[in-house]
Formats: sequence, structure tokens, C-alpha cells
Amino acid sequence: MNDTLKTLMERRSVRSYKPDQIPEDVLEQILLAGEYAPSGMGMQSAVMVAVQDPETIRTLSRINAEIMGTDGDPFYGAPTVVVVLADRRRGTCVEDGSLVMGNLMNAAFSLGVDSCWIHRARETYETEEGKALLKKWGLSEDYIGIGNCILGYSDQPLPQPKPRKEGFVIRA
Repeated sequence: MNDTLKTLMERRSVRSYKPDQIPEDVLEQILLAGEYAPSGMGMQSAVMVAVQDPETIRTLSRINAEIMGTDGDPFYGAPTVVVVLADRRRGTCVEDGSLVMGNLMNAAFSLGVDSCWIHRARETYETEEGKALLKKWGLSEDYIGIGNCILGYSDQPLPQPKPRKEGFVIRA
């Protein structure tokens, strides 16, 4: 099996992280993979905001937890959060951002970094606090949250894959 297929089949979502930050050169490679994700008509509607500042991560975590109705840390202590947003004026904005998220997670795993897609990004940037963050990052309110890609190193063994469901592939 080639390395790409091995990465795609072995990557798992991780929900418990060591505080160790990922090296800058590794983060750059992961972000580069996100930049090269396919997009509708090559229009690249998505943008990534790489957040490693602990205070900003705490703010994002708090907003996300409030939306979820809890006070826990929905980012599971991950030291890096890559917020993926996309321009709502593009018809393929959700698909474009989702492909970026997939590239980020698979590239991370190929480089020995663990990840997880954390939802509620759309709701986060609909709040006043979220809109203020968009402005701080130089983005207009035309951008919607697609997902939060948390990155770091697991403090537990990787979970085992769930069995694949029957009927996943239909040959016609």
C-alpha cells in the first residue's frame, strides 16, 4: 500500500492532547496542504487562520462550548487551532472549506501530528465576538466558519478504527 493510502486509512480523530506545540516548519507543511485543497472552479473561497496564541484559543474554546451548552474544552487541550472559513458568496464555500479541512487532517497525520475536526465554527462567527475576531483577522462578515482543525500530539494511544458499514460502496 502506498503512503498516501496508508495515511488516509490510519488517520484518526484525537480528543486528548499534550501541551507540546507543533514545530513551525511542520505547521507550515500542514497549512500548505490546506492551500492546495481542491476548490470549486479553482476559486479558492476558503481561508485558514492558524491560531497558536493560548488566549485566543481559550476564547474560541469558550465560545464553542457556550454554543454547545457546556463549559468543557471542545478543543481538548490542543495547542494549535486552524480555523477554516470560506466566502459565503461562492456557491461551493462549504465544500471548498471541507476539502481544506480534509487536507489539513491528512497532511498532519502524515507528519506525525494528530488532529480532529471540531464543529460549531459557523455559529461561532455569527456571534458578535466571532464577528469581532473576523474583523481582527482582516476578514469581512462574508466569511462563514466551516470547521476548526485542532492540531497537536495525542497523550493517549490512537483509537482503533470502527468497522466500515455494510453497503458503503455501491457499484452501479
